[in-house]
Amino acid sequence: MALLSGSGYLALAPVGQTLTCSQPGSMRDVAIMFMETHYAPFGDLLHTIRTGQPAAEHYYGKPFFSWLSDHPEQAGRYTAAMANLTGGFKTAAISSLPLDGIKMIVDVGGADGTVLAAILTAHPQLRGVLFDLPHVISDGPRTLARHGVEDRAECAGGDFLESVPPGGDAYLLSLVLHDWPDDQARHILASVAGGSGARLLVLDFMVPPGDAPHMAKISDLNMLAMMGGKERTETEWRELLTAAGFAGIGIRQTGTPFSIVQATAQ
Repeated sequence: MALLSGSGYLALAPVGQTLTCSQPGSMRDVAIMFMETHYAPFGDLLHTIRTGQPAAEHYYGKPFFSWLSDHPEQAGRYTAAMANLTGGFKTAAISSLPLDGIKMIVDVGGADGTVLAAILTAHPQLRGVLFDLPHVISDGPRTLARHGVEDRAECAGGDFLESVPPGGDAYLLSLVLHDWPDDQARHILASVAGGSGARLLVLDFMVPPGDAPHMAKISDLNMLAMMGGKERTETEWRELLTAAGFAGIGIRQTGTPFSIVQATAQ
């Protein structure tokens, strides 16, 4: 990752630069997160194949998100890694969100607010709610203020497995549902569907047909090992949303590894 410059000094090559915190599109926190929290559990992947229990749950002795909540430093690293993703492919995908006619958007599982801040910056007419576990959104006010959108956003702590804030015209689930198996994903969707007529926007991977390489496939392995979730095909997305009470399901490609699934709560 280093090159010898003409002056005889070593300099970072382009790939190495992605591991610096100042580089646009940095993957520094993603790389650190994978080494500190994911690498060791993957050694238990054979256990997952044999039993169905996520390797991380076996390694840490509890579900990964529960373990994170007991380790604030690593929880912060995970949140920072998710923010790294927003600075890359995810930014382009966010710009494809269909937000016409929306006045209030609720970012469900929105972590530190990086995604919501990007949306509100691009759409000055919007207001938003950042919703996640209380300890997860602790950095939300600073993130929103750094982007100058704090006057159009509020932070709400809670558990999306129980309920979500009411009153949204649209509810965004950005890289959330792939963390969960179908039964829990339906439970999350049922919370969102409590507001009839609300627009659901899911930004997530969609596994393409065939055997060609795709980021969704390595992410599927990651979900299997760490959370017990999975990446879904278009058919699986449609089946999941229909079972959770959504209609008018539409798929939008974004020109990135992510897709947008739009539906309406009946």
